[in-house]
Amino acid sequence: MCGIAGIYSKNRATAERVGESIALMMHELGDRGPDSAGIALYREPVPEGDSKVSLYSADPGVDWRLVVDELGIAFDGPVAHSVRASHATFHVPAEAAAVTEWLALNRPELRLMSAGRSIEIYKEKGHPDEFVRRFTLSELSASHAIAHTRMATESRVTTEHSHPFSTGLDLCLVHNGSLSNHNTLRRKLRREGVTFQTDNDSEVAAGYLMWRMREGAGLEEALSGCLEDLDGFYTFAVGTADGFAVLRDPIACKPAVMAETDDWVAIATEYRAIAVIPGAEDAVVWEPEPARVYTWERVAA
Repeated sequence: MCGIAGIYSKNRATAERVGESIALMMHELGDRGPDSAGIALYREPVPEGDSKVSLYSADPGVDWRLVVDELGIAFDGPVAHSVRASHATFHVPAEAAAVTEWLALNRPELRLMSAGRSIEIYKEKGHPDEFVRRFTLSELSASHAIAHTRMATESRVTTEHSHPFSTGLDLCLVHNGSLSNHNTLRRKLRREGVTFQTDNDSEVAAGYLMWRMREGAGLEEALSGCLEDLDGFYTFAVGTADGFAVLRDPIACKPAVMAETDDWVAIATEYRAIAVIPGAEDAVVWEPEPARVYTWERVAA
């Protein structure tokens, strides 16, 4: 089961409605994944040299202001933050690698959801409608977003096991399907220095992409490598700082549909989740082909 939803805006007006649109899409896919939900939003990029980190706390009484003060002292500068339900996102005047290392050493009880310059990841147990309400997603603008509604079949229902998974800066992945060789691949990637927070097979796919891109592959090349190195069936939607990509396995037994207008591109597990986006009636709609990488990325001027 599970549901995938994603939207990429082509202009400012559409970007202002991305939160609202992705919330509507998640509602439509709620019965495909009632166990938990999550979203990666790409928004409000911080300046070069700074970083944005999203953290989750299992303790509802966590004092996020104390974390702000500690980060400010550690990196000798002002730290901005925003809180959404059990998560908080921080803008820190330091490179992401230094911030994540500091957090691992000094705040190991906080779970790192994402790091980069523009990505924010929020995910939680419970029905997608409740998730959207708690995290007030409809009010957010973003250049693009990828979301997931989960029906747990391969691992436990926890916040950490929910999608999206992020294993690289501004990189995330959501997955509908099942991988059969994820344990073997996890061991290989660990030898290459890739770390994992869960036993979820989808996190292995995210770690694989990060490793390939760290070794010099572009996003399209890294995704093409999945066709050789990942066994199983899958539809992947992948987010980067500049856009998103979609890949289905060579058999393509998991459903997927895409649509494009002059204002946006969207991916969903079922068309009903695209039909709720304003302008969907004018979209070109198609089923993504098996074993073909689809990408939409902004090119720097």
